[in-house]
Amino acid sequence: MRGILEMTVKVIGAGLAGCEAAWQLANAGVSVELYEMKPKKFTPAHKYKGFAELVCSNSLKAECIASAAGMLKEEMRRLGSLIMECAEKTKVSAGGALAVDREKFSDMVTEKIRSHANITVIEDEVTQIPDENVIVATGPLTSDALAEDVRRICGDYLYFHDAAAPIVTYESLDKEKVFFASRYGKGEADYINCPMDKDEYKAFYNELIEAESAPLKEHDKEHFAKNNFKVYEGCMPIEVLAKRGEDTMRFGPLKPVGLTDPRTGKRPYAVVQLRAENSRGTLYNLVGFQTNLKFAEQKRVFSMITGFENAEFVRYGVMHRNTFINSPKLLTEHFNMRERENLFFAGQMTGVEGYIESAASGIMAGLNMARMLSDKVMVTLPETTMLGALSKYISDPTVEKFQPMGCNMGILPELPERIRDKKERYQVIADRGLRDLDSCLKMFDVNVKG
Repeated sequence: MRGILEMTVKVIGAGLAGCEAAWQLANAGVSVELYEMKPKKFTPAHKYKGFAELVCSNSLKAECIASAAGMLKEEMRRLGSLIMECAEKTKVSAGGALAVDREKFSDMVTEKIRSHANITVIEDEVTQIPDENVIVATGPLTSDALAEDVRRICGDYLYFHDAAAPIVTYESLDKEKVFFASRYGKGEADYINCPMDKDEYKAFYNELIEAESAPLKEHDKEHFAKNNFKVYEGCMPIEVLAKRGEDTMRFGPLKPVGLTDPRTGKRPYAVVQLRAENSRGTLYNLVGFQTNLKFAEQKRVFSMITGFENAEFVRYGVMHRNTFINSPKLLTEHFNMRERENLFFAGQMTGVEGYIESAASGIMAGLNMARMLSDKVMVTLPETTMLGALSKYISDPTVEKFQPMGCNMGILPELPERIRDKKERYQVIADRGLRDLDSCLKMFDVNVKG
């Protein structure tokens, strides 16, 4: 086997994930060819020439370590994150969040990548994945040609996810008002059912049809128009369905047939069903509730659902083009293909959602590719860490209907003791995760270079 210094890895895409992957590899002594199609070609969303371009927001979420985003960012720092280093040096005032000057941030990441002795930047579009050591980090707007090649490799596991339903924590639901059951008592009681009487349903319906939707971005409008709204019809937003008639939802996702409310002994007027999002049953998604409502409107209207009075939304519904693979069927928690060990994926294409989540996945892909090339055991992070939990979420083969996910406290294992105060509980969870991360890095003998 050749020495690691003679190895070359092709990283496709110089977004946050691709830059982090390239940085990890280069610092481990691996020769990197980083492919970026800008400035020759831009996606509909990207405008700036630099790497790691922030498109939707300049915010990298909460700073406080006793939060999901703050915890993840601290883990990234301890793993030698390039993105966190540049973010700290280009940050702007944003209260309790970490926000950056977009252009200064991009320029700094670009300069550090271009000046690294082990990284060669190639400004060209990649349309086929070579049969070599590769990390694909092309983002949710992957070019059509490359997406087709990803489909060739992944089979039917490449998706264009245009609408997604909200996800809530099980802990936050009012257990006295909801019940577990499957229709007609068939099989396991896999669904949580939130029953509504006629008055509750009508009040919910009236608020839903009047709620304000989020405006579509131009590239999403173009995408839907190009596809004649076929995907849109296939996963119709609940508010669009509701506007087709007062009873439409009751004959669709809110149909009560085959269910009996144990509180009344009768069939409810309407029922919202929740399905487990992870194997531990800590997260549940709202079945049939794909939506394009503004986040504040989702919180306001969906909190009217029985049992949702204090619901904690770990993810709101979205509607936009998002190219991603069905990672639970394809990837390990190290972010490489189960069937092709030297092909890794990173970023939103893996089903992690958000800037820092994408960057963090790039760290894992780069770190583990470097270790694989060095004949070292790949790093498996504890599920008590935020990045470890995300890695397990996107690679859990028991997941049937995979939805992209951002960092949240609901994907972490519960504490052995019950702490009622939320702020205190989150602090204990974060402290536990960071201790476990340090122990893990020591065990795997991970020496992070800046």
